[in-house]
Amino acid sequence: MALTPQQSYQIKDYLIKKVQDKLATYNPETNSMPFHFRLLGKDRMALFSFIQSLNTMLGTSIFEQVGKMIAEPRANRAIGQYKEFEGYISSEAALRIDNIMRDLCSGSRDPDKDKEVNEILAVADKGDLGNKLKKRVDLFVEMKDGSEYYFEVKTAKPNINEFTSIKKQMLDWIAMRGSTKFKTVIKTIVAIPYNPYEPKPYQRWTLRGLLDVHQELLVGSEFWDLLGGKNAYVDLLNVFEEAGLELYEEIDKKMKNLKN
Repeated sequence: MALTPQQSYQIKDYLIKKVQDKLATYNPETNSMPFHFRLLGKDRMALFSFIQSLNTMLGTSIFEQVGKMIAEPRANRAIGQYKEFEGYISSEAALRIDNIMRDLCSGSRDPDKDKEVNEILAVADKGDLGNKLKKRVDLFVEMKDGSEYYFEVKTAKPNINEFTSIKKQMLDWIAMRGSTKFKTVIKTIVAIPYNPYEPKPYQRWTLRGLLDVHQELLVGSEFWDLLGGKNAYVDLLNVFEEAGLELYEEIDKKMKNLKN
């Protein structure tokens, strides 16, 4: 078992409170959907609308905070929604990042995370530093060995345009951290909480040419097990299931009230 009983309780309690808060304040955005109501039933539409609302909440905050809870015992620091990340993007680093992005998008170079990091760190303090920048990171974890992980937590099927923007952002993070602490081991990673194609592998081929999929992308168990150890993903699914069972009657009652 990767998660301790204390962690499992903490996460379950957090999930239940988040859903209860949503239930207490939730009202469907659209009061009248006559065609949908007649075709599917008002109760099904109410449940569907609530699930959509929960999906948004999961993607914007819950996974980040759960990741923090899982990582804490194995890390020096773990921060969900890290808003105090600061550093500089020097003029030379900005130029190098632009060159990397242009070459990746044109296909004139293959993604190679180690090479990209070395290129950016080599010029992180060169040229005009400009103003200090502050960026938000979904999840920051400093491991016991001092290595730093910067996670961008995304929904299960981000499109290629989103990944292009994320790639640029991760290169910026490397430049910022390198401008203030050159010798730090920096890992910037796109984390996708679950694999929507299971049991088939995640369709990583869609990202080839942009991300170094072996170093910049973690999906499902790869992500959670990195944070919490082997089987953390399985343990976490069980915690979500336990929370869902405890919430079943409350959710059912709320949906019936919305139907009336």
